Amino acid sequence: MKKIWIALSLTWWLGSAQAKVILPYVFSNGMVLQQQSNAAIWGKATPGAAVNVVTSWNKKVYKVKANADSTWKVKVETPQAGGPYQIDINDGDLVSIKEVLIGEVWFISGQSNMEMALRGMGESQPILGGPEAIANANNNQIRFFRSQHKVWGAPTDNLRGRWQAASPASAPLFSALGYFFALKLQKQLNIPVGILQVAYGGTPIEAWMSRESLAPFSAEVKIPQEKNQVIANKGTPTSLFNGMINPMIGFTVKGMLWYQGEHNRRFPALYAKLFPAMVADWRKRWDNGEFPFYYVQIAPYGSPESYVPYIPFLRESQLNSLAVIPNSGMVVNVDLGVAHFNHPPFKEKLADRMLAMVLHKSYGFKHLPYQGPVYKALSVQGNTAILSFNHAEKGLKFSEQNMANFEVAGADKKFYPASTLSIKGSSIEVSATEVSKPVAVRYAFKGWVVGNLYNAEGFPASSFRTDNWEIPK
Repeated sequence: MKKIWIALSLTWWLGSAQAKVILPYVFSNGMVLQQQSNAAIWGKATPGAAVNVVTSWNKKVYKVKANADSTWKVKVETPQAGGPYQIDINDGDLVSIKEVLIGEVWFISGQSNMEMALRGMGESQPILGGPEAIANANNNQIRFFRSQHKVWGAPTDNLRGRWQAASPASAPLFSALGYFFALKLQKQLNIPVGILQVAYGGTPIEAWMSRESLAPFSAEVKIPQEKNQVIANKGTPTSLFNGMINPMIGFTVKGMLWYQGEHNRRFPALYAKLFPAMVADWRKRWDNGEFPFYYVQIAPYGSPESYVPYIPFLRESQLNSLAVIPNSGMVVNVDLGVAHFNHPPFKEKLADRMLAMVLHKSYGFKHLPYQGPVYKALSVQGNTAILSFNHAEKGLKFSEQNMANFEVAGADKKFYPASTLSIKGSSIEVSATEVSKPVAVRYAFKGWVVGNLYNAEGFPASSFRTDNWEIPK
């Protein structure tokens, strides 16, 4: 593997010494560019060479000179969605990018639940609706750039992959969540949708972060020295940023979708600091403003047992990140877990919830609901705790009357399952026989749980707690 990537890297660099323009893999036939934007295109050529970029949709010529290190970059004006088009790039030898579509481009990243393919992960971990989606995946308006894995010790500038239109042959390896999202978005907007899939299973957030973004946390995260070589451990801090994120920085996108966190479940307090830092760093490097950043909360599960106590606190870290990451949104799936593994099959349901959020927040469909109830405040009357909620103007409901999901504690910090539970408009009244003076309430705050609280629109509440007692160590 090491020799292969070194060879690819050398091919990329040595190519710049030749006359013909060299492009990263992401700029290739079948690509999708973000509509009505100044979309970045870059590559390499002979140092000092004049490079002309011509876009067929407006016949405009963009002129740029290759830098001393062979690199060049231009931004081209894109029209409303359409195509196919062609982009010609010439420094004396012509390179053409054909079958280019203009539409909506989303970057998707994270670990295995984002990478989990439509074909599933064997018989024991399927994707519900996956076989039908694969059989019907004949849509040239949906295109994926599915990158290879690249774990590297220093920032690189190219990532192997190729653009593919959705078909029964290509779709089985597409991200299931990404594909369902793209399919539903394309049908809703009736324009091309491009997905940049840059994900790797079993990876912690530290691996997706740059050295600079991790520097403030050096006492908690060991940052390795830069080495321009393959890294054996995909969990090494900075290694996936170097190999998989850095080469994509600057590709113009509408926004990002993220599904990761299972691998950080043991250290939720640290995750609460790293996650916002990563988003801020990516946005700064992309230089595309505070583009939308939407993510999926990790689902409940119950193994390995040694990590179960920390799982609800990781979900809490993700919930609290909404307050510190601007222009963000979180898809709740506390009702869509699987007891014995962390790869739930309900990716289409998640895509529906993600689509509702994206349409409402990024595409102006303000009439569409997208948000579940959010805990607002706690008050106490006698032995009854009263919980009030935002995003529950039309009321709350339970999918089933599972009182065990609500737990009540007094000053001794011992939690007991609810003995009474009732909805009063946008509030919930709860009590436990063992607690005469409630101090705190928790909802679905367990490693494995099936959430049952929704608003009238059918969107679920996240697990939450009203206390701020210490996270177990």
